[in-house]
Amino acid sequence: MTVFATRRYARHRPSYQAPATAGLTSASAVVAVIPAYNEARLIGSVVLRAKREFDAVIVVDDGSTDDTARIAKAAGAVLVQHQSNCGKGVAINTGITAALRQFNPEVLVLLDGDGQHRPEEARAVIAPILAGEADIVIGSRYLAPTSSVPPHRVWAHRVFNFLTNCTSGTIVTDSQSGFRAFSTAALAALTFSAHGFAVESEMQYLARDHQLRVTEVPITILYDDPPKRHVIAHGLHVLNGILRLIGQYRPMLFFGVFGLIILLTGLLWGGVVVKLYTHTLELAIGYALISAILVIIGTLSLFTGIMLHSIRAMFLEHARHHEADE
Repeated sequence: MTVFATRRYARHRPSYQAPATAGLTSASAVVAVIPAYNEARLIGSVVLRAKREFDAVIVVDDGSTDDTARIAKAAGAVLVQHQSNCGKGVAINTGITAALRQFNPEVLVLLDGDGQHRPEEARAVIAPILAGEADIVIGSRYLAPTSSVPPHRVWAHRVFNFLTNCTSGTIVTDSQSGFRAFSTAALAALTFSAHGFAVESEMQYLARDHQLRVTEVPITILYDDPPKRHVIAHGLHVLNGILRLIGQYRPMLFFGVFGLIILLTGLLWGGVVVKLYTHTLELAIGYALISAILVIIGTLSLFTGIMLHSIRAMFLEHARHHEADE
């Protein structure tokens, strides 16, 4: 079940074979992974700048239909390709697998391939990990006034931050930032089930589940180009992904709370039916049916949340014992 697809119980990432022409050894300490989809215009400059900051740069070409792969390889990146577009979450899983198998990095850094991140800020992002102070470091555009974030993005991020922070239990200021660094402990624990852009939010759920230390550092996000994706459609896609994560990682909250609300609404509606009957001695059949439906739906949802929560707790406990035995 993808509901519990973290590395403790889903230990296999997408298959990957190290490129024979990579020309690099496993001695690298800091590796950058850049998921990219149709980023031919900017991926070359991103790779060249990243190569000045990292020991190795891996580009995961997620089924691009332009020259992203060719340009990334020409710029000196280790290239890993998907035959079709699988989504950012899958691309990140593939990139982490490639980095672990070929370079065994001390620190892994995620960067976006659209040129919005500044690889020159990587030293600040990886510093808390090298100092032993964090397992996941998020580069936040909201910790310092260095990014001119468009207003519509600010409001969307506030919604996403609120939902993710409240339900994951891990509080950050920029839940959607793609500029992140991971320690070896984090890399050993994390595998992502989200395929799309909700993968950044999923990291907060996994961090809480695996008791990973999370901190943030200020970074600059560049908004020089118009967005490639329709803003509303992209926002709805992320929102849908976050709601799916809530259902997967917090089933008691997703099903139980809403089920309880519906159940109480049905009972209150039933009280109205009883009150009408005592005054008129006639049964309001329509109201009674509505009350019964709400009570049934609320009860089913509530018990679904309880059962999924119990199952998830058992999986977590089993995984902890399994890792302790190893």
